[in-house]
Formats: sequence, C-alpha cells, structure tokens
Amino acid sequence: MLNENIKAIRKSKGLSQQELAVKLNVVRQTVSKWEQGLSVPDSDMLLSLSEVFETPVSALLGENITEPQADDLKAISAKLEVINLQLAQRKTTRKRILHWLFITLCAAIVIIFALLWTLESPYLGWDYSDPEIAVLGVAFHSFEWLFVRVAPMILIGAIIGIILTWKKE
Repeated sequence: MLNENIKAIRKSKGLSQQELAVKLNVVRQTVSKWEQGLSVPDSDMLLSLSEVFETPVSALLGENITEPQADDLKAISAKLEVINLQLAQRKTTRKRILHWLFITLCAAIVIIFALLWTLESPYLGWDYSDPEIAVLGVAFHSFEWLFVRVAPMILIGAIIGIILTWKKE
C-alpha cells in the first residue's frame, strides 16, 4: 500500500522519479524500489516524503490515493462555476451600491449648497460678544468656508464615480 501511495502521489504532483529523488537527496533507483515494494523508506525519509508531497504521513501509510476521475473533475468544475457566479453577483452588487452612494453624495452636496445659498450666512449678523455664540459662529463660518471650497471637487469626483459605475447592458 505504501508503494502504491508513493507512486500515486508522485504522479499527481507531476514529479518524475528522478525529480523526487533529487528533492529527497537519494538516487532514482531508491524511489523505484519504494514504488515497486522492494524496500521501504525509514521514518526520517517518510517525514521528508510527506513534506515534499505536502501530505500527512498517515496518507502515505494507510490511505489509498486514487487519481481524480472524470466525474470528480466535473463536480469540481460545477463547484467552480457556482463560485464564479457568486463572485460575479457580489461584484455587481458592490458596483450597484457604490453607484448609489455616489448619487447620494451628489444629492447631499447639492442640498447643502442650496441650504447655504438660501440661508445667506445668517451668522454674520450675530452678536459675537457672547463667547458661546462666537464659537458657534466661527464653527458655522469655518464649515461654510471649507464646504464651498472642497465640495465642488468632491462633487466632480462623485459624478465621475457615477459615470464609471454606470451599468452598461
């Protein structure tokens, strides 16, 4: 059983006897004898084999390793197709969400601009002798000043984002 497992795993990994022998620092004939059942590797060599094959030692010793059948490949292919569909749906959903976030951002900027336009900076007429009102007035003025300068760039970026995430069918 060990000999069959070594041979099956080696072939599944796409290794020749010579390539395996080089990785294990043994001669090719040693690998051939293992696969023919004429000799067995010692415990240290079993550990080295498991590392090279990236397989547990128990799989080398006890479990029969079989080549994947065509039905197995069809099942794997079907699973991969389902995964690809799920990934495509997730990507579409993310793109749609991003698109609506850009639209919402544009709407919010336009609404804030309209609000600031209609209010016409009422804080300019406030009595700033009260410290609390002075702080509030400065905060409003700072927000308005920053918004008027930064919002157009954000609006342009959001419009570009809307165009880039536009669903083309």
